[in-house]
Amino acid sequence: MNLKKEETKNNITYIENGQTKKINKKKLVIAIIIASVIVIFAILFAVYALNEQFRTFCDTYVFLKDIEENNLNSIEIENINSSNVFAFSNSIAIIKENTIKTYNMSGKEENNINLEITTPLVATNSEYMAIAENFGQKIYLIYKNDIIWKKDLEGQISRVSVNQNGYISVVLSGTSYKSVIVLFDRSGNEVFKTYLSTTIAVDTDISYDNKYLAFAEINMSGTLIQSNIKIISIDKAKEDPTNAIIYTYKADANNLAVKIKYQNKNSLVCMYDNDIHVIENNEDKKISDLSSNNFADIDLYSYIVKVSEISNGIFNTKTSIDLVNSNTGNQNTYNLEGSIKELYCYGDKVGVNLGSEVYFVDMNGWLVKKYTSSQEIRGIVMSDRIAGIIYKNKIEIVNL
Repeated sequence: MNLKKEETKNNITYIENGQTKKINKKKLVIAIIIASVIVIFAILFAVYALNEQFRTFCDTYVFLKDIEENNLNSIEIENINSSNVFAFSNSIAIIKENTIKTYNMSGKEENNINLEITTPLVATNSEYMAIAENFGQKIYLIYKNDIIWKKDLEGQISRVSVNQNGYISVVLSGTSYKSVIVLFDRSGNEVFKTYLSTTIAVDTDISYDNKYLAFAEINMSGTLIQSNIKIISIDKAKEDPTNAIIYTYKADANNLAVKIKYQNKNSLVCMYDNDIHVIENNEDKKISDLSSNNFADIDLYSYIVKVSEISNGIFNTKTSIDLVNSNTGNQNTYNLEGSIKELYCYGDKVGVNLGSEVYFVDMNGWLVKKYTSSQEIRGIVMSDRIAGIIYKNKIEIVNL
């Protein structure tokens, strides 16, 4: 190869195989700078991901993730004891005196909906919100800020769930059966009912694609408590609800079912009082043990969370937040100083209340926000985009 280079003021000229080519000096310098910046950012990101001390320093002094009470937008409220508060999409909702008011991240009232509900039972998913009268008959489906449908049901509503497509499952008690499970589509049409004569339904959930309804039931008629997880094919239930169960898992005796949740589209995560399982392709697998000192939850998109405390003395307690992918088993951990009071989960974020501090952590085990209060925090509500820190006369809003 014949290569000859000559430099001018603005260009580098060279001859390659008899052809004259030019490189603009300015563009070359810019390209080198951009490449250098990319390399530097890649190195910093790797150090941030792998070095906990460096990550803590950046979170505090670079990304300013530490926030404090009275420096945020808030919602003033007269008496929190007579109100029910929850987070919904990117809003905070307050139910009081048969009215639901929603507030945006600025603390401004967005909408006001009248409901015939005094003791609400609430389930949210994406832009959908199901609200029922706890142990009553009334139920509503709300999409964004509009009521899609409302109904009066026969029996007492003890549990409700909604998927991201607006399908609702309801557990009824107070009938001639121990439990009745009813499925409604987005338009409020009843899809089918399942009657449980000897067991009590403790939880239900609907798959992402509207094809399956799973429920956890317990049988307390014998000397030992028996928990079962059952999966119903919705298409089969439309034709014959009595022969629509396509999978049943019988838990070990006295292994009490607590909660179920569809994750990773159609993997069913099942939480018991002493361990957590996942059912995928009609196969059950244990993914974590639980002990008496664990806080745990499964209300996430694709992870389970398990929080453990390690005490090194009366005034020295450390909390470990373990986040385990329910599909791959990969684990991320976030460690903090202090003793946990409450655990909250939604979507891809976890909230840990220590009393006067709240840590919001994502599924990578990285801090999203740390909130510090000058007084005891009464409670927290959260979605994956917004959180409300509840006090006696106000709710402070944290943008997640």
